Amino acid sequence: MVLEKGIKSIWVVLLTVVLSVLPACKKDIKEPSVSGAFYPSNPETLSKMIDGFLEKANPPSLEGSLVMLFSPHAGYIYSGEVAAYTYKTLKGFKKRLIILVGPSHYARFKGASVFMGDYLKTPLGLIEVDKAVSASLINDDADCKYYPEAYRKEHSLEVQLPFLQKTLKDFKTVLILIGSPSRESFRFLSKRLSEIMKRRKDAIIIISTDLSHYHPYSVANEMDHEVVNAIEHLSIEDLEKLLQSKKGEMCGSYPALLGLSVARALGATHGKLLRYANSGDTAGRKDSVVGYASIAILKAPLTEGQKQYLLKLARQTIETYVKTGKTPEPEVKDVRLLANGATFVTIYKKGHLLRGCIGNIFPFMPLYKSVIRNAVAAASRDPRFRPLQPSELEDIEVEVTVLSPLEQITDIREIEIGKHGLYIVKDGRSGILLPQVATEFGWNREQFLQAVSEKAGLPPDAWKDATLYRFTAEIIKKDNITLIK
Repeated sequence: MVLEKGIKSIWVVLLTVVLSVLPACKKDIKEPSVSGAFYPSNPETLSKMIDGFLEKANPPSLEGSLVMLFSPHAGYIYSGEVAAYTYKTLKGFKKRLIILVGPSHYARFKGASVFMGDYLKTPLGLIEVDKAVSASLINDDADCKYYPEAYRKEHSLEVQLPFLQKTLKDFKTVLILIGSPSRESFRFLSKRLSEIMKRRKDAIIIISTDLSHYHPYSVANEMDHEVVNAIEHLSIEDLEKLLQSKKGEMCGSYPALLGLSVARALGATHGKLLRYANSGDTAGRKDSVVGYASIAILKAPLTEGQKQYLLKLARQTIETYVKTGKTPEPEVKDVRLLANGATFVTIYKKGHLLRGCIGNIFPFMPLYKSVIRNAVAAASRDPRFRPLQPSELEDIEVEVTVLSPLEQITDIREIEIGKHGLYIVKDGRSGILLPQVATEFGWNREQFLQAVSEKAGLPPDAWKDATLYRFTAEIIKKDNITLIK
């Protein structure tokens, strides 16, 4: 009897412990909203469908590191074969944190909604949410909150999940729905997502969007390829113009603009269309279609051939402009050179004496056009020098510098001489010095800071309470490259 009472007491204690722990163990699981509508609800049928899409997908080979992907979000019979190009591409890269960004089609709210549940459920199983990363994206002041209602019927992110489950094995996800974006939410998310991506090399952002809606087949093709071109060129400016003028359409316009902002901050160099189709190609009529695109955003250094081209273009531009007042109008097809870029063109005369140097620090035009523009300016509009004369052309050397994005710094120890250039902003004045300048003059870090302060027309110690940015650069000059004849 004593033994029986002891056993009963133990069971009572255990039961009490279990019951007390159960509430703490209860997980917030988001049930699927569009299973059985946008994609099959039967696990076997769904798995076979995605396998079929992936097997047929044949994305082009990519050079460089993968920064971001774009994927459509319609029903699988319409957009599944295009989405498969996104995920077959992703399969070749080891990514464990997937940040999905898409538009809210049903719920209205200001800013962005960051999902804060524990798991997402599909017919293929559960996907864990990275709660720590998600929490870091919550900011009430920046209109970044969690609106559970926004996810109740939404499909733009959910349709990406089964594809992820079929292409990745060990990953967590973060879900961001964009409502009516505010300036604060855009700035906050751009900055925070950039920070996360720089810190987490195993992370990838996927932008979920469809393109034009309900236009005739030929009209949709034209509109959609204009949008795709803007994305491939990383041109926020061109994409905004297309959307504002109604010459281009995207239901995920703000996620796309946010994505491009983050991509540029991460040093992405260009995009690559993996697959385009519309519903007229896949499963619908051609008199009223919806467009879909799979796009990869990449970061890659310039190839030897691209460097040769840019240096030759700078030299040719200077010679043509000085002799005739005209500039070359090359036909460029290389997407890397068509993507927006920031460059400086420097002209030296014999003895490596500066003869002109002009550039742009923000990527607001195609890379090759930036070289043409700055080559003309360096030859004719540098206020420190008179315009270059035809008689000087034989005695000059030309250098092209391609800049990375600016990165604000708070500690001058982040500056590496020979690697970083500097940009200073204070009291309405600004100045920039390229990385090679510090090396040429043999400056240390403080001398470099004093020099960039003076370049801005500020006192030598102005850097101590100014806003400072660093950047890296690809320097293209005759002694490190063989020019194409």
